[in-house]
Amino acid sequence: MSPGERRDANGGTAPGAVARLPRQVRAELTRRLHRNRRAFRPDDVQVVERPLLRRAVGASALGNCMEWFDFGVYSYLAATIGKVFFPGASPAAQIVSSFATFAAAFVVRPLGGLFFGPLGDRVGRQKVLATTMIMMAAGTFAIGVIPGYATIGIAAPLLLLIARMVQGFSTGGEYGGATTFVAEYAPDRRRGFLSSWLDFGTFVGYALGSALVTVLGLLLTDAQMLSWGWRVPFLIAGPLGVIGLYMRLKLEESPAFQQQLDAHEKALAQESTGSELKDIVRNHWRPLLICMGLVLLYNVTNYMVTGYLPTYQTETLHRSAGFADLLVLVGMLWIVVLITFLGRLSDRVGRRPVYGVAAAAMIVLAVPSFLLLKAHGTWPPVFGVLILSTLLACFAAPSAATLPALFPTAVRYAAMGIGFNIAVAAFGGTTPLVTAALVDATGDKLMPAYYLMLAGAIGLLTVGFLPESAQVPLKGSRPMVGSRAERRELITVSRELYEHAGERAPRG
Repeated sequence: MSPGERRDANGGTAPGAVARLPRQVRAELTRRLHRNRRAFRPDDVQVVERPLLRRAVGASALGNCMEWFDFGVYSYLAATIGKVFFPGASPAAQIVSSFATFAAAFVVRPLGGLFFGPLGDRVGRQKVLATTMIMMAAGTFAIGVIPGYATIGIAAPLLLLIARMVQGFSTGGEYGGATTFVAEYAPDRRRGFLSSWLDFGTFVGYALGSALVTVLGLLLTDAQMLSWGWRVPFLIAGPLGVIGLYMRLKLEESPAFQQQLDAHEKALAQESTGSELKDIVRNHWRPLLICMGLVLLYNVTNYMVTGYLPTYQTETLHRSAGFADLLVLVGMLWIVVLITFLGRLSDRVGRRPVYGVAAAAMIVLAVPSFLLLKAHGTWPPVFGVLILSTLLACFAAPSAATLPALFPTAVRYAAMGIGFNIAVAAFGGTTPLVTAALVDATGDKLMPAYYLMLAGAIGLLTVGFLPESAQVPLKGSRPMVGSRAERRELITVSRELYEHAGERAPRG
């Protein structure tokens, strides 16, 4: 065996360039070469222009940023919103009512996914993402102008509910569309890193929202916050939405949608046009379940930290709002620091190891983290939040690259809309409400930790069925590279792989 060759999995030798390919990439390229019966040509490999790629990632991340700016604001202002819109209830009931309104948006998210997902597969990702951006901004802005219960009575919480449902409906098409859009733009080798910028936008948005509420809380009196200060963060969504809409209208459609589908996927697209939902459930039930399991793992952790923890600190542990707000803000900033590095790590070691190690760590560390959160002093709670935030970053970083890769181009947006939003509605958005109710009913302050352990166990089981997709071309799309030099390299590797496969094929 020459120095440039290595043993392959079957005991034969493969050229060095081929042997260095990750196993899952080699398997997918071999499948495509066998189907085409030839090595790749230049037209078979898509080169992504860097300015277009940067614009696509930036505009998509801004939508996530705006969505989570609202979540951060709402989570930090849950107690205040409860007093404004549910003044007749007890403090505990006000919080539960506020979180129930928060959770109501997630009830309609699957409807948004069912509406926007198939639309995105037919008319294009860019058009739908522009629509969801303006709807999200309008819903958030509306919350800032709704009069309180003292002014218009029962109409106030009803209008709040409607505004939240507009947000939820639009968000049903937002995350699935944004992840699909960026995944279809990103070069295969860097999809984890580039897609992680979407969730970078998520946590930057949450950090900005929570930081703004914290600053307002320090500058204004309690009476001023209750009277008008709480409205300021919601009103900022209007200008943000206009900026985001402008950026998204300037985007070009994703390469995968432009080239539409390769010959292998066209039949699937034609079959799916009339009855897409039934087709997805019937033909893609396994990746749908995997998608939902990973989304459960990510979003239970996400909404536990971002949605419930501020209120847990103030209402259950009776700490000051300023300390609770700063504590969670530290966690969000830590995630912002970590997330793109973890996205790059998932490109190198694979998505499954990142998910698997973090899910196992969640089972082991959930209770110690909440014991630290409950402890007296400053540093134990900080360490508890940092542990939970690190685990959350491990779930968030690979998600935007992993979930779209489960589905072919023909149904990717719709399948993401269904799987992601059903799981978020059922398990993610309800986490603050369910956890607050469990703590109130049992009196056990470690109940949130047990909830996280259950999510970790479900996630770990899901990872066992997850196909590795790091560096693998998306189903139904051409291989994506970041430069012409990478395209030449891939064409050369495909020739070696095709020739090697031909040499090993049975003869006679």
